[in-house]
Amino acid sequence: MEGFFRYFYQDIGRVFKAFLDMIMSFFTFLNYLLNFPMRMEIIESYSEDFSTKEWIMLLIANILLVVIIVGVLILIGKIFKKIFRFRVPVKKYDELVKQVKVLQTDLIRANYEKDKLLAMKVAELGLDPDKETTDKLLESLYGQDGNLAEGVEENGEEKTEENQVFETNRNTFNSPVVDPSTSRFFRLTEVDNYYKTQYVAPEYEEMDLEEFCNRFRLFAASKLKLYYDISIIRFFVASMGAARIIILQGISGTGKTSLPYAFGKFVQKDTTVVSVQPAWRERTELYGYFNEFTKRYTETDFLKAVYESNFYKDPHIIILDEMNIARVEYYFAEMLSILEMPLQSEWNIDIVTAVWDNDPCLIDQGKVRINNNLWFVGTINNDDSTFAVADKVYDRAIPIDLDSRAEAFECEECDPVHVNVEMLNRLFDEAKAKYPVSQDILDKLDEVNAYLISVFRLAFGNRIMKQIRDYVPCYIACGGTEIEAVDFIVAKKVLRKFESLSLGFMKDDLTKFSAYLDKVFGKNQMKICKEYIELLKKNN
Repeated sequence: MEGFFRYFYQDIGRVFKAFLDMIMSFFTFLNYLLNFPMRMEIIESYSEDFSTKEWIMLLIANILLVVIIVGVLILIGKIFKKIFRFRVPVKKYDELVKQVKVLQTDLIRANYEKDKLLAMKVAELGLDPDKETTDKLLESLYGQDGNLAEGVEENGEEKTEENQVFETNRNTFNSPVVDPSTSRFFRLTEVDNYYKTQYVAPEYEEMDLEEFCNRFRLFAASKLKLYYDISIIRFFVASMGAARIIILQGISGTGKTSLPYAFGKFVQKDTTVVSVQPAWRERTELYGYFNEFTKRYTETDFLKAVYESNFYKDPHIIILDEMNIARVEYYFAEMLSILEMPLQSEWNIDIVTAVWDNDPCLIDQGKVRINNNLWFVGTINNDDSTFAVADKVYDRAIPIDLDSRAEAFECEECDPVHVNVEMLNRLFDEAKAKYPVSQDILDKLDEVNAYLISVFRLAFGNRIMKQIRDYVPCYIACGGTEIEAVDFIVAKKVLRKFESLSLGFMKDDLTKFSAYLDKVFGKNQMKICKEYIELLKKNN
């Protein structure tokens, strides 16, 4: 033991002594710095011999000392701010939660007052509040679509109008035409009647994905005056082959909503736009709900679009405009889970528990099916008025950044098309079989994965690898190259996870990773990844 103690004193003891000396030196520094009487005595002892030039040098030396000390304090303050900055969003989140709860309470109170007024009106007319009389009263006050009916004055007096007459002589479905005013699903029943009596399927065209992308771009430019780089069009169409959810993010005015809108015009199946509201917190905001008092179902545009898509074979997009103005994982959670089901036969939304005889014909056991011709596009603005989107949403979607508008260009007129979703899905499947990700790229991705694990503690998940295998072939079929597709998908699906790290202390690691990408894939091959890395370094 004596030998060990001698070693401990000579080695470990000196380390501790040096550490204590460093701490004591800091306190000695503060003691001397703040001991102004002692410093003034020293200045006075030398001041008799100072010339004017030396007095100026004395002043400059003390100013420099103050500047250095202030600079060090500011640097320490910034470091602490970076360390503890996560506390601010939590505080803001708690305040927003309180505000949402207050708004929910106000909404419940307003609905309660509306029901009370309706009950008073029923009692005033001397009627029993059964289903038939309540439905007639609601129809007279609000109209069949739920809006205030024309001819109804503010005092509630009614100006009668004839009810709409529905055709019954043309029936292309097994179920009969139903009068919407007798159904609890007014809008969905109208959809049934339209497709039973009026709808005629169009003649569909055949084309490959590259032609589809080129014609889409020319149509948007010539007919809608919306200009996009061909790469953006390819990113968008290829994403449809890899996921059912696409996220368009970026600053205002770059065409986030216009792009899917233009797609709807191009395929002649208008896009459904659903404006997300700040108070949305649950599934009923999307699917609606059954009112036990009125015995009517409150139908939303989202539900109508999902239901109607089962009648036709055209591709259709539903836009969730400004989807992160409320917490996406709250109101969209069920849809995220449904779209993860491996079998499409399991893509069903529960709407009602009890089944009525005159319910719309495609509501099966109270459920509405999500057809394979539907894609959901969410637009996101990243600012102080919105919420951060959870990883589980990003993991299931393909994000596309729209940060700038393309320059206008001259082009020939291009007409819209009619395409069958079965053809579109077949082209995606053929692309995955014809252009599989090369083994060389897979090996390089394994190398990058190992590097990310060792340096950043991040890794590719199985879902991301599946999306890479699906997306890259579709992008190639759209007219792009394999390395462009890999560059895009790695930047949007993998490097995006860097935002959860404390990058302010990892700038050197990011610089090394950028050089590592050049080494693995070739110099300047991964342009999108490298631009994203530079953006991360700049913002942290």
